[in-house]
Amino acid sequence: MKYLLMIYGNQEKWDTIPAEDWPKEIAKQDAWNKKYMATGELLGGYALPDAEAARQVSRRDGAPVIVEGPYLETKEHMATFYLVDVESEERAYELAADMPWADLNPTEVWPIVHDSTQDA
Repeated sequence: MKYLLMIYGNQEKWDTIPAEDWPKEIAKQDAWNKKYMATGELLGGYALPDAEAARQVSRRDGAPVIVEGPYLETKEHMATFYLVDVESEERAYELAADMPWADLNPTEVWPIVHDSTQDA
């Protein structure tokens, strides 16, 4: 079953990591990526920029409306997401708990209930 692992980041927490330690932290995440790609469980992962780069899109009178946002009311925002395909919910939890960032940021685990790519 597929699960979405979403890492919620907090810039204030990240700012506590000394600049010289970032390459080591990134290497830990790269190792996690390689580990689970090798098992076939990690289907993909994507890092997102700061929330200021996001836009909200809606439609009015048939025309797209694009505005800056979201305007977060919290310090945390989705920073990275991974799509995994594992045998059980417990395995998804194991992968999330093994995430190098789990010490600093919470990771939400969401089951995928519908795969629209399978409908095409």
